[in-house]
Order: sequence, then C-alpha cells, then structure tokens
Amino acid sequence: MICQECGKRPATLHFTKIVNGEKNEFHICEACAREKGEMIPGTPNGFSIHNLLSGLLDFEPSSTGTMAAKAQEIRCEDCGLTYAQFSKLGRFGCGTCYKSFTDRLDPLLKRVHGTTVHVGKVPKRTGGIIKHKREIESLKKEMMTHIELEEFEQAAKIRDEIREIEKKIAGN
Repeated sequence: MICQECGKRPATLHFTKIVNGEKNEFHICEACAREKGEMIPGTPNGFSIHNLLSGLLDFEPSSTGTMAAKAQEIRCEDCGLTYAQFSKLGRFGCGTCYKSFTDRLDPLLKRVHGTTVHVGKVPKRTGGIIKHKREIESLKKEMMTHIELEEFEQAAKIRDEIREIEKKIAGN
C-alpha cells in the first residue's frame, strides 16, 4: 500500500481516527507522519503503553489532595516500591505489590475491564466441567439468599438443580 499523503513511499503506519462517531482511516509513510506531527510508536515522542497505564493510574475519582498524597505514599512491604513509582514504571517490583496496592488496583481494573474477576476463555476440553462448577457456585449463592429470606421451597428447587448438575459432572 502506498502512502496517501505523498503517493511515493510505502505506507508503514495505519491510523484509525474516530471523531464524533465518524471513522477515518489513514495509511501514511513514516516521513509524512513526522511532518503531520502524528505520534509514531517506538520513537521518543511516540505512544508508550507505560504512558497509557500511567494516565489510568493517576485517575482519582473523588479524592481530595491529601487522600491522593497518602495513596502515593503506599509502599510494598517486600520490595519497597511506592505506588508513585509503580504508576511511572507501569510494572510491579514483586508479587507482593499486588497485595500492597490492591485497594488502588480494584477501581482501575473495574474501569478497564468492567470487573475485578477473571472470566476469560476456558479450554474446550475442560470447559464443560468448569462451566458447570461456575454454575453450581452461582446457584449455591442464590440458594443461600433464598434460605436467608426463608423461601425454602425456592431453595429446595435450586438444591435439586445443583444435584442434577453434579450428576452431569460425575457422568463425564
């Protein structure tokens, strides 16, 4: 594909811009991108995943200045990494950092992924069993709610559902 700007060099950068719901695609060479002032990955002024993460980490939904300052002082017990250092680096120093910064990470994960629970893909060969186990867990929670509300008939129906699913698992 040839550059849409100069029409001479091969297009090595492909941009998609969406402005007010209107999608525009641009295919340009690196030289024309520099002239237009576009951000080029891998260059000093280019896009960095660390800059993106850093921007997300600085998000303070409803905090005051002192709360934000205290949050920046949080330090990992094992490696000594501060939250401020983590937000600049974009990576943890050790496995304990996850526990140390969990209060700050949960809102971030909710913003980025919509949840703090991993519900990713499951391998097909074991997926059926895992799917059934998740369903059983969900039904048990629902059953406990019905028991707390003293809706014993509904709880008994759910108990029977759980037993049927357990039979399916045992049969596999």
